[in-house]
Amino acid sequence: MKRFTILANESSFRGDSFGVKCLSRDVQAFYHEDYFPGNNWKTTGTIENTICTLKNDITPYTPVILQGACNRLAQILRIDLPQILKATGLAQIRVCVTPRAKKEVHYRPDQLYLRTTIQAVVQSLAGFNDGTHDIIRHTDTKTTHRARWGYGGDGRMPYAGITNDTCTLSDEIIGKDILLIDDLYTKTVNIDEDCLQALIDKGARSVYFYSIGKTVSRY
Repeated sequence: MKRFTILANESSFRGDSFGVKCLSRDVQAFYHEDYFPGNNWKTTGTIENTICTLKNDITPYTPVILQGACNRLAQILRIDLPQILKATGLAQIRVCVTPRAKKEVHYRPDQLYLRTTIQAVVQSLAGFNDGTHDIIRHTDTKTTHRARWGYGGDGRMPYAGITNDTCTLSDEIIGKDILLIDDLYTKTVNIDEDCLQALIDKGARSVYFYSIGKTVSRY
């Protein structure tokens, strides 16, 4: 597991919210492994392949392949999450998940295995509370990893406040220490930064972030 800091002063949006910062304070963050864009997604066992498989939104994967990706994710989480709890110094932390781009009814159950796997692991570990359904998308947004090829679907690209505008946040967040989990963190996209700010706005006592992969910049 590796650490980094999501800096508020570097959380500026492009597009509709060009130059607008979406995060009001720095956030301590963690990730499992560097993510290299390219052909690694074809190689079973790589972090790139695991993330791509769990998205399951281009060519559907077989149940056996999907179960393998879920098993790899669960193994990663069981190693990293206790280390994160120790690093924060907290006795309890509530785990939320960055929602997928489209509203819930858009996805098949086998396209939500990231969240269900996180939920299963969280429920099995001491010190973690299940908040995996605390943030639910009710309005479509663009699927950013597919939008560059024209397959982003309905909705808008990320902008400041998109989480609050397109999601319902549970009152269970209020007053809690929150760990937000996503499959992949890419600096400058700012989806996770906006989601963290929505948690702050909702009244979270503190927020932390963890992703399975962190995109290595080509620049």
